[in-house]
Amino acid sequence: MSRRRLLLGAAGVTGVALAAAAVALGSSPDEVPPPVAAGSTPPPSPATTRSREPESAPVPVPVAVHQPIKTLGEYVKASGKPAFPSDAIALTIDDGPHPVWTPKILKLLDRLQIPALFCMIGNQVLGHEDVAKLVTGDGHQLANHTWSHPLHLGGKPSNVTQNEIRKAQSKIHKTTGQTPTLFRSPGGDWSPRLLKDIAKAGLLPLDWSNDPRDWERPGVPAIKQRMLSARPGQILLCHDGGGDRSQTYAALSAVLPVLKARGLQFVAL
Repeated sequence: MSRRRLLLGAAGVTGVALAAAAVALGSSPDEVPPPVAAGSTPPPSPATTRSREPESAPVPVPVAVHQPIKTLGEYVKASGKPAFPSDAIALTIDDGPHPVWTPKILKLLDRLQIPALFCMIGNQVLGHEDVAKLVTGDGHQLANHTWSHPLHLGGKPSNVTQNEIRKAQSKIHKTTGQTPTLFRSPGGDWSPRLLKDIAKAGLLPLDWSNDPRDWERPGVPAIKQRMLSARPGQILLCHDGGGDRSQTYAALSAVLPVLKARGLQFVAL
């Protein structure tokens, strides 16, 4: 059993808020875990039962926030979770799962013992269920990145955004057993109305503070240079889906060991 699996085994959320969110968005009862009686501990998801840590106090239900989360400090404040170490940093990976690049990145992360948050697109999980299960099987966490990755999501009507959120949430949970608590808008496009819809779904809006723009494929040196500027408390953005991610993979292979050697501690969200 890897050290990362032990680290991430206790991840989970309160079932009451998630079930209420499902009702608000029109989901059927089997799309999310069943509600839990007040004061009781929610049952673990299949992903978390692979390697469980000793029982700990329930994590507070996330509260609605009015700005997307860009740093670990903002995440702690919004989620109510314990503070991270002062040298902590988080890696997030968007647009998968991808049948080629996701497994390659997973092997790299396993070798380096680095946890990551994979922001998955619902219609990418569709047809790549085995790859999505590899991610949670390795102990990583998942975020909702919409069903179809529509651009300019912040300007779309609520019925569109709620459907994008609900369909992705249902597919991710049914495939992996893990229920995301974080939502990332495609391209970091936000609006007050979208933030309200996210809160209604029981999710927290997640952004980033270090963007190497690897999705543009600017070349490995450019991606490396931007990632090497990372500082404690930041949330890094990279991609495993959306096309050829050979530049991203090469940059991660070079940069992640350097960041670890600097004393940065990668943490799970």
